[in-house]
Amino acid sequence: MIPKTFKEVIDLGDGRTISLETGKLAKQAHGSVVVQMGNSMLLCTVVSSHTPSTMDFFPLTVDYREKFAAAGRYPGGYFKREARPSNDEILVMRLVDRVLRPLFPSDYRFETQVMIQLMSHDEEVMPDALAGLAASAAIQLSDIPFETAISEVRVARIDGEFVINPSREQMEHADLDMMVGASADSVMMVEGEMDEVSEEEMAEAIKFAHEAIKVQIEAQIRLAEAVGKKEPRAYETARVDEQIQQKIHQLAYQKIYDTAKEAKPKHDRSDAFDAIQEEVMAQFSEEEIEENGDLIKRYFKEVHKAAIRDLTLKTGVRLDGRKTDEIRPIWCEVDYLPSTHGSAVFTRGETQALATVTLGTSRESNQIDMPTHQGEESFYLHYNFPPFSTGEAYPIRGTSRREIGHGNLAQRALKRMVPKDSPYTVRVVSDVLESNGSSSMATVCAGTMALMDAGIQLKKPVSGIAMGLISDGENYAVLSDILGDEDALGDMDFKITGTKDGITACQMDIKVKGLSYEILIKALKQARDGRLHILEKLTEAIAEPRQDVKAHAPKMVKIEIDENYIGGVIGPGGKVIQEMQKETDTTIVIEEKDGKGIVEILGVDQNGIDEVIKRIKAITFEPEVGSVYEVEVIKILDFGAVVEFVEARGNEVLLHISELAWERTDNVTDIVNMGDVIDVKYFGIDPKTRKQKVSRKALLPKPEGYTPRPPRSNNSSGRGGDRDNRRDDRRGNRNRNQD
Repeated sequence: MIPKTFKEVIDLGDGRTISLETGKLAKQAHGSVVVQMGNSMLLCTVVSSHTPSTMDFFPLTVDYREKFAAAGRYPGGYFKREARPSNDEILVMRLVDRVLRPLFPSDYRFETQVMIQLMSHDEEVMPDALAGLAASAAIQLSDIPFETAISEVRVARIDGEFVINPSREQMEHADLDMMVGASADSVMMVEGEMDEVSEEEMAEAIKFAHEAIKVQIEAQIRLAEAVGKKEPRAYETARVDEQIQQKIHQLAYQKIYDTAKEAKPKHDRSDAFDAIQEEVMAQFSEEEIEENGDLIKRYFKEVHKAAIRDLTLKTGVRLDGRKTDEIRPIWCEVDYLPSTHGSAVFTRGETQALATVTLGTSRESNQIDMPTHQGEESFYLHYNFPPFSTGEAYPIRGTSRREIGHGNLAQRALKRMVPKDSPYTVRVVSDVLESNGSSSMATVCAGTMALMDAGIQLKKPVSGIAMGLISDGENYAVLSDILGDEDALGDMDFKITGTKDGITACQMDIKVKGLSYEILIKALKQARDGRLHILEKLTEAIAEPRQDVKAHAPKMVKIEIDENYIGGVIGPGGKVIQEMQKETDTTIVIEEKDGKGIVEILGVDQNGIDEVIKRIKAITFEPEVGSVYEVEVIKILDFGAVVEFVEARGNEVLLHISELAWERTDNVTDIVNMGDVIDVKYFGIDPKTRKQKVSRKALLPKPEGYTPRPPRSNNSSGRGGDRDNRRDDRRGNRNRNQD
């Protein structure tokens, strides 16, 4: 029997629609929905355990996968099976997780899994923009406790107009690309990149996206009501003890407040707070600690958070003694590592990043092979966050989702400032050596300097800053250059990067409801002041990109050849190109593109690069009719001289004796000898001889009274008549001697 299905349709207002359907697939999940736009279809399921977890945090897993079958493709690799998620899939997981997580009850500790799968792909639809909508719709159809429906959309500005969920082809013309996540009354997440837009333009884009999100939320609510909205399940809530809570507040609040005012360094401050916690624990008996230990620690964290937030709201003073708009001390250094192609150290307060740049050919580009997108990146950035950067020791099990996310943000911040005609593939690596707030923004700053140190001609330097917010509903404080503690205890983490002329990337997570656009604009304006201050520090260390790469770094030259010569440059079995690389100590990469052969030549020694260019020119040399060329005599014959083009050694042509001079020439050596370098004019293919014709005499003035010689006789050799007569006389003499 065909199951009963329920469906809601969202009209995007431009002829496109998004549908939400439930009741047909994955009915044993606690909530499931199919989201369709065009031929793109996502299945999202959500399941939450009924048994509480022993973890002291909410164990939420968001998983997003793109099935290769959705695009009619096979997975790469030996096993031909989808394996670990790609970086792009992980980035989508993070986008969805960041909006969902704050909306589950703070005391909810049940294993919850949201799984989103792309089942059918449409080239005109970018499915990542539908993932947040799918996740929220599935939760709305379940009995899992969740505060309010949300959705996410992509907003792009194309030819001056904002567009919701554009196609990948449209995105090629966008100067602003943002993902926005929100509930009906609050923007909760923003992430994107742009071409140096203003703060007002960015706020306008967020507002436009929010209006589209409200429509998608209404559709989710209608669908849930049509199915029959389930009451949120009852679950075991965290135990509450007001007496213990009040006691801890009395014991700890003022001590934490006073300690925070002392503006200690990070580890000293942490030690002081730990000491206060130990004093508080000492006020409880062993029996009370055994029975209520977790409760005591939880209440201490709440008091700790409240005291520090109150300090900033009441006094305008922060944990490290700074004012709300003050930036920590900064020092920078470039060219720190002698053997890298570019390097820089950026230190701001207790956060430090060491960035390196490596230059290569297109062979080193980052390959992207996903069901929805294939291509390559010639500029990419990797971010590493080792445990020692925070004074910790824990196992390293591959690249974390956080590292992928932070690296992607820094890459998006910088990539639009790298010239499109840069010949290199560029890899930036940021190693975070110390961390106490916004290591991703330190990566942007270090990356900017390292790129300029490497000789990459950045259009403009880029700096970044992380902004925070503390609000009690009535009063608020916007914080510039937040500490790690302020990130954890605050209401907003807003990372913004840009040049002196505008914003290039952003990432915002908001933990409070109803953030007004007034506060958002204030945060953006305050961030601009901070970015410009940091930018001054960067340009003091290195004012502009180096004019050339370093002596030990590879030089890159790109030349174009006719596609018909690609085989000649490569040679049989790659013999020619391999010999060139070996003899010149270079790397040569050839790619066929738009009917041309694009040849990349990479080498440290410029002489080696020049030699490769010379050899390739020789292989691909095609003289132009009517042009004058310098040639060298390499062989003398009775009827002319074999000459070699000086600019394309190896290319030979016969200079006929009749083309040496206007006067009659009996001997070639009367005019030229071996090794002589002369100029000749190129006439192309002679229709009579079907061979290339060059002439020396064509460049000489014609003598007065010059009378052209009689036309040549019709003979197979094509030589002059006098020459042929002399040859016939010699043959006749030989015959007579034999008689």
